[in-house]
Amino acid sequence: MTQPIRDSFRTQADACATLGSALTARILRLLATALPAGNPVADRVLNWQGDPTSRGDALALRLAAGLHALVLQGQSPALQSFYAAPDQLDDAQATKVLLGALGQNTTLLMRWLDSPPQTNEVRRSCVLIATGHWLAARFGLPMALSELGASAGLNLNWDRYCLRIKGETFGDANSPAQLSPEWTGPLPPQTPPVIVERRAVDLNPLDAIADALPIRSYIWADQPHRMALTQDALDLARLTGVRVERGDAVDWLETRLAVPMPGRLHLVYHTVAWQYFPPAIQAKGEALLQATGARATPHAPLAYLAMEADAQTRGAGLVLRLWPGNLHIALGRVDFHGRWVDWQAPSP
Repeated sequence: MTQPIRDSFRTQADACATLGSALTARILRLLATALPAGNPVADRVLNWQGDPTSRGDALALRLAAGLHALVLQGQSPALQSFYAAPDQLDDAQATKVLLGALGQNTTLLMRWLDSPPQTNEVRRSCVLIATGHWLAARFGLPMALSELGASAGLNLNWDRYCLRIKGETFGDANSPAQLSPEWTGPLPPQTPPVIVERRAVDLNPLDAIADALPIRSYIWADQPHRMALTQDALDLARLTGVRVERGDAVDWLETRLAVPMPGRLHLVYHTVAWQYFPPAIQAKGEALLQATGARATPHAPLAYLAMEADAQTRGAGLVLRLWPGNLHIALGRVDFHGRWVDWQAPSP
């Protein structure tokens, strides 16, 4: 079984390279070849019983995050030096450092292997901001938010961030979290959304204070802009008191959709989360949305935004559904890390 595990590390390395992390890609490629039998951490990895791929247990990213956590805590000076100047070591030297870290930090790395990475990619909020402005222009109603698979809830604060594109600003221009993706297509309307309620759910929610180390460890070390932006978002989450409830997303959504919201637009959304739900759970969620949408009115509409991988290979699809009417609106596509947006939304 070790070959499929090693292959999954190489596949993940390719994905990291595509998303701009040469360091993480190099680490995973080296480990794919060099993970040794007899090391407790390596043995656990090489004998993994689940799905090691990124669509399953994301095993390679669990180990990469654990190594990054060691660096962030200053627990491995040799690893810290390698991360600070990776080009100073050839592959043989880098492999020796990585395997040394595995052998000397078993407890922490085993703990990181226990849970899949939780992406708190703040730059995904660029499409949430754009969609929020589009919905505000269309409906002119205050909004209640329900986010599924929210992790630490950093993207529940999307209206408190600033989107800067083509010389225009959307959101809070004075926000510490500034988003500037490469943007193609028309600009969103300049109609600011008014958020009157925000709630979120996750099977294993992270706390912006208590879980700051794992949240930061999941960001790739050679992407300082993402690290700084995540820290700004963590600071803002602490100030605003964002909290994510623990629970099954669709069970939670069933309770949430049962609450009447007269005079409000209810926006349900997720960013790269739905694809990890089992098919039966997805089917239940779809039935809930359809049933709730059938009861929606122009004075209490329902909106559902999905940013998820689809049959196309470039980034994630953006699909907005609206009730009443069960309208399907293709808003465009976005890079999984929010580096670019191809906005194709029609006029509201």
